[in-house]
Amino acid sequence: MAESTSFGMVNPAIFEHLQAKIDEDAQVREELRNILQILERQVQNTIQDAEGSLSEQVETISKLAAVASRYPYYKYNGMWTRDIQNAVGTSYLPDEDAADSEQCFAVVLCGWLGGSIGEGRGLQPGRLLTIEEVGQILDVPVNLKERDAFHLTIEEYLQSLISLIEELARLAVNSVTLGDYHRPLQISRFVKDLHAGFQILNLKNDSLRRRSDSIKYNVKKIEDVVYDLSLRDLVPR
Repeated sequence: MAESTSFGMVNPAIFEHLQAKIDEDAQVREELRNILQILERQVQNTIQDAEGSLSEQVETISKLAAVASRYPYYKYNGMWTRDIQNAVGTSYLPDEDAADSEQCFAVVLCGWLGGSIGEGRGLQPGRLLTIEEVGQILDVPVNLKERDAFHLTIEEYLQSLISLIEELARLAVNSVTLGDYHRPLQISRFVKDLHAGFQILNLKNDSLRRRSDSIKYNVKKIEDVVYDLSLRDLVPR
């Protein structure tokens, strides 16, 4: 009887087992964090070397996917979702536009700019890359439902589009400063189309819905730029 009660009413082995699980979880998070730190630096360096940074980002994301897919996706995805949104937004930027706006979100922007996606293959200007095309560029699956593995989510894609709109609003202003009066017109048409697309969506994600509400303010900001140019007879009315 004394032996059975030597541990009191709670067996310490229970907590030893929990500590082992905590240590295991910490190791996983540290491994993911090290990869994400590399990806963050690569995203920041994109503007200086767009093509080189792209290949580096794809390689790093592949490493992240390999590690993350060994564990439950929704347990750890909060660690990398912001970095993936940035990678979606900053993988392509033609050199001539890098000087205009250092923070342009360019995987999705490259379709509009007609940038190169590698191997000499360019894109038609003025179009929006689909989530499937972005997934192919980054070499990751998209919106997985059939298995628990690393992937690009619809929410991450839409968040990057909102960031794209914010950056295009700044680019419209900067373009006028640089004497490029035609670009704000292009941006205005493109952003209005994006805004119309978002209005079709019935967004359930609270964060995404709140951010999407800001789109109309950026549309207005760009419209003001175009209106000012028309008053000064710098663009056709």
